[in-house]
Amino acid sequence: MTETVTTWYLEQTAPADLVPAVEPPAEQEVRIVLSGTPLPEFSRFLYTAVGGDVTWTDRLAWTYAEWETHLKQPGTETWVAYERGTPAGFIELQARPDASVEIVYFGLIPAFRGRRIGGHLLSYGIARAWDLADRRPECEPTKRVWVHTCSKDGEYAMANYQRRGFRVYDTTVTEEPEMAAPGPWPGA
Repeated sequence: MTETVTTWYLEQTAPADLVPAVEPPAEQEVRIVLSGTPLPEFSRFLYTAVGGDVTWTDRLAWTYAEWETHLKQPGTETWVAYERGTPAGFIELQARPDASVEIVYFGLIPAFRGRRIGGHLLSYGIARAWDLADRRPECEPTKRVWVHTCSKDGEYAMANYQRRGFRVYDTTVTEEPEMAAPGPWPGA
């Protein structure tokens, strides 16, 4: 059996395109931190915890070495949102040779959705994409920030990207095999 999947490609072409979200209330104690020591274990945890209910499967079979190689690529950063010290979600940025920065992954662990963290994390991540060269001298100054989302992602993903100032520049429709969401770990 197959399902029709629509994928939207969105972009910003100037830092002024970013429309920041309102920050969560101070009593939520939300902070966003760069994962300064990229660890395959931690990145895989974030990937499975955030993507388990929205069918993120492309990295599930990665070995430790594949995660390590990916995380060590120049211009790759993972920013993690914490609420009261607990990881709530992440945004992964990757500089590309064309001076663009892709938001490769972004999302929240299900327990933290609907708490005004997502817009704030996305806003923060976009700003970090625009100033990536300030932290990473091996990267060219960012000329474009882009992301793709699809009809299998969270129900508010597309609206969040558009509220942050992203514009659709391409759309594709494909037929993909139907599959159950993997959960945060096998058997979940």
